[in-house]
Amino acid sequence: MYELAIPTIDLVIVLVYIAAVVLFGLWIGRGQKDLSDYLLGGRDLPWWAILGSIVATETSTATFLSVPGIAFAAGGDLRFLQLTFGFIIGRIIVTVVLLPHYFSGNMFTAYEVLDKRFGGATKQTASILFLVARNLGDGLRLFLTAIVLEKVIGLDLALCIVLIGIATIIYTFFGGMKAVVWNDCIQFVVYMAGGIAAGLIIVKLLPGGWQELGTYAQAHDKLRLFDFSFDYTKPFTFWAGIFGGAALSLGTHGTDQMMVQRYLSSRCEADARRAIIASGFVVFVQFALFLFLGIALSCFYANVSPETTFDRNDEVFATFIVDHLPVGLVGITLAAVFSAAMSTLSSSLNSSASAAVNDLYRPALKAEPTPMHLLRVSRLLTVGFGIIQIIVGIAASYLSRSVIGDALAIAGFSAGILLGIFSLGVFTKRVGQRSALIGLVAGVGVLVAVKFMTQIAWPWYAIIGSLTTFAIGYAVSFIFPESKRSDEF
Repeated sequence: MYELAIPTIDLVIVLVYIAAVVLFGLWIGRGQKDLSDYLLGGRDLPWWAILGSIVATETSTATFLSVPGIAFAAGGDLRFLQLTFGFIIGRIIVTVVLLPHYFSGNMFTAYEVLDKRFGGATKQTASILFLVARNLGDGLRLFLTAIVLEKVIGLDLALCIVLIGIATIIYTFFGGMKAVVWNDCIQFVVYMAGGIAAGLIIVKLLPGGWQELGTYAQAHDKLRLFDFSFDYTKPFTFWAGIFGGAALSLGTHGTDQMMVQRYLSSRCEADARRAIIASGFVVFVQFALFLFLGIALSCFYANVSPETTFDRNDEVFATFIVDHLPVGLVGITLAAVFSAAMSTLSSSLNSSASAAVNDLYRPALKAEPTPMHLLRVSRLLTVGFGIIQIIVGIAASYLSRSVIGDALAIAGFSAGILLGIFSLGVFTKRVGQRSALIGLVAGVGVLVAVKFMTQIAWPWYAIIGSLTTFAIGYAVSFIFPESKRSDEF
């Protein structure tokens, strides 16, 4: 018999919320007839819904729990926000350079553009790279979400990972992209409200309130925002934020199928552009909120509950939610945690199924299958990728110490390589498929060496990967000249 760490009413709130999300997915997914309905919401979603979905998708539990842990840590402050400056710059470039190509035809995935420019092998290699990186990173996010459930009801961590994974699989399986986007919008409101409410409660529990928090933050240099040092081993410097953040955002929001799939679900290119640019500023505000929570938690545990210790900084906010929030608000805030998790995980499953079906499965068939056949395969792949993420999450429970760092490092790997490949297509005319693939392999090799043989911080991974892929691919094209397939890229 497991002992609940929270009052029954709070557990009921969480369970009702998760059940409502699943039922909503079942309801909104009715009547789907083909891939366009299932994977792109019929290409008829409003820009503000796309905006909410973009932000909610990149705001996983790693953001909700791990970002406060960054500011909470000894020496932690606001320097993480420097990354968002680069994020905004990168998104603006995406709308100018890459977005027009995604609306030049009736596309389902980002990597179909590479097929036009280089050929099927490049498209499939890029798609596989996306699938590997996406499912590894989101398996880590699933693990972090399960930590919260473990604290709440005392179940084994592995079982918690399985339960959350199954709930997400069910509503993604039936609802498709339309359910994902509309649930993302709801979940965005829920987790932002939960974060704000938790912040106000933390300040209220401080004997000196806002004044005590301000004094503590200044005394411990928690409000430091800028670091103009050129130390490449530090992840949160101004230069890593501007250049590394821009390259990472160019990759994740310009070449990652999980984001591009949202753009393709919008009604027109202008709507997609509006959503992309606005999302950068919303993310800035969001990260500022979560870092504020970390500073407030640091003050609380230093002055109010100094006897409390933590194995991981990622656990701090979850522990506070369970131990100190009032009845009712605990359930709402925990629902916010699961909102952040399920929005990212459902998007990951849907986009993974889209990439696998359109980039790998359909090209392997001799004849074009029926729409219903492709719909069935997409749903089966949704389940398959869900199982993979559950396995990764269980493995991460034994290995990962900083989920946000590990997840963003994985994102930097894939984003840099894909950005390099797309840059070869956009900015060169002589590079063909063989040169592009050699550049891709070289980029992967260099990043592996950087990760395991140097102290270079993860925000630089996207820059190193993209420049290596581009430079090697372009250089090889002079050794093995090839004619490019299309002048339309």
